[in-house]
Amino acid sequence: MVHRVPRALRRVPAVAALCGALALAVVGCTASGGEDGAAPDRSTAPSAEEPGAERKVELPEPGIDFDYQIGGAYRPPSGVEAVSRDRTAKPAPGLYNVCYVNAFQAQPDAADWWEEHAPDLLLRDGDGTPVVDRDWDEILLDISTAARRERLAGIVGRWIDGCAEAGYQAVEADNLDSNERSDGLLTAADNVAFGKLLAARAHAAGLAIGQKNAASLARQGREVGFDFAVAEECGQYDECGAYADAYDDRVFVIEYRADGLAAACEEWGDKLSVVLRDLDVVPAGEAGYRRRTC
Repeated sequence: MVHRVPRALRRVPAVAALCGALALAVVGCTASGGEDGAAPDRSTAPSAEEPGAERKVELPEPGIDFDYQIGGAYRPPSGVEAVSRDRTAKPAPGLYNVCYVNAFQAQPDAADWWEEHAPDLLLRDGDGTPVVDRDWDEILLDISTAARRERLAGIVGRWIDGCAEAGYQAVEADNLDSNERSDGLLTAADNVAFGKLLAARAHAAGLAIGQKNAASLARQGREVGFDFAVAEECGQYDECGAYADAYDDRVFVIEYRADGLAAACEEWGDKLSVVLRDLDVVPAGEAGYRRRTC
């Protein structure tokens, strides 16, 4: 069954988004920001022994307490061992940090840059109109050919490198399921092929990489190099098992409804990392903040 999960807000500051996009032309341009823009103290990715060699990758432990903070970083609650934060934020010291990257779609505030500098990398219909994920006003990236995938992997790869340089241990590559919103212009095979390039780039930078959603592609994702999964509402839609089987229980589960949390906790609470968050994943202390665990 195809369904649209209510993926949390993924707004990246305009300057940071532009900096990431400019990686096409400016080598080494990385987004800064986060709580105070300072460099983190902890990095677990040792230097490669020789150019081109993959660096050591640290995988998350199954079932560790997790917090989802892509809507804004804040002090992790007591007992939390892993967090996911936007790539413009700095990691949380002493925890396992996952860096959120919107890998398959364009951030809304970066659309003008793409149109000016790389219009052929945006997915377009027969009339030349960009294909948009209407839920989030995000133009899909055109990963339909090997040549375009290689070019896009260069751009997203710079963001991944920035995550490693900032001190993250892993990256969360969002929208592996973009083909489901492509009006038939992309296939699951296109998404998996692009995911393979991203996995190789992450591993070369010393990062583990997480598949985001797309339960039907979990087994293929593992085969091409993804190391764990980040699954929204798999309890709500009875999909957690697909991720758990593919990734040996290394699954971060985010639920947005109480019944989804109850379902995830009943079957998977002692195996997977399950958390309930508010849909906008706002920082603690802001109106609407909500967080519960099993």
